Amino acid sequence: MKLYLLPVALWALVNAISGEPGKAPLKQLNDGNAIPSLALGTFGFGDIPKVRQAVLWAIQAGYRHIDTAALYGNEEEVGKGIADAIQQGLVKREELFVTTKLWNDKHGRHQVVPALRESLTKLGLSYVDLYLIHSPEATNENGDPVDIDVLNTWNGMEEAKKLGLAKSIGVSNFDTALLDRLIAGSNTVPAVNQIEVHPSKTQEKLVADSHERGIEVMAYSPFGFYVSRGSHNNPVKNDRTVADIARKYNKTVNQVLVRYLLERSLIPIPKSTNQQRIRENIDVFDFQLSPEDINAIGKLDKDLSIFD
Repeated sequence: MKLYLLPVALWALVNAISGEPGKAPLKQLNDGNAIPSLALGTFGFGDIPKVRQAVLWAIQAGYRHIDTAALYGNEEEVGKGIADAIQQGLVKREELFVTTKLWNDKHGRHQVVPALRESLTKLGLSYVDLYLIHSPEATNENGDPVDIDVLNTWNGMEEAKKLGLAKSIGVSNFDTALLDRLIAGSNTVPAVNQIEVHPSKTQEKLVADSHERGIEVMAYSPFGFYVSRGSHNNPVKNDRTVADIARKYNKTVNQVLVRYLLERSLIPIPKSTNQQRIRENIDVFDFQLSPEDINAIGKLDKDLSIFD
């Protein structure tokens, strides 16, 4: 099942009705809800107070999708940034798309709704647009594995949606077999699978499998090894492929990496607390990569995670 960007005319109408338009076109999810095709990521910000300012800057720059998680410890700051933007008249709540996630120690049907309510309290919101199971691995509070069937947790996610606490529900870091378990064992196909995707880990098969099942793919860590990874061996350190493509289009390397994911019908989640980079990361809808450029970037794949 192929899902497409909403027609330009419809996108324009939606934005005309809702006020100041976001820059990212909308995509339709399998449950009928619409999701902006690019999100601000908030994972790994060392200085938590910077998150509030980054969210405000992002909304000012045209972002309408903010991605966070209970694990990140910044839902409260994300909520403050959203409140600042609404108070300043930049957006209305219904014009924003907010994603957060259920952490591993909250697996189990009975824990999902209370965990989401806790996230909503921190965010200062009455609902999120998308709630994801962060990982299929269930643990206790100490991080030790516990035996909880992911289908049981998914049933809790379905309840959260029925209660209106989450408009859409999905998963993160799920492989094809796990996706099929959820589809076969429940009444709800995940709307989204959020996974790591970048030139060193293109995830061609999992992306294709997700799309074939009508599941949109959000791509975290879109810059891969093109940003500093400390002492990690850098597989693209001496490769000029992306830099040469960026020069061709008069864009930055990061802009090309974001555009590459968009060309593959993915929803990239670039993150930054730098105002200029936040603006640059969404300034990617005025050019398209050629098929040759897309293939050249795809050939950089080494199935290597930045977390290995």
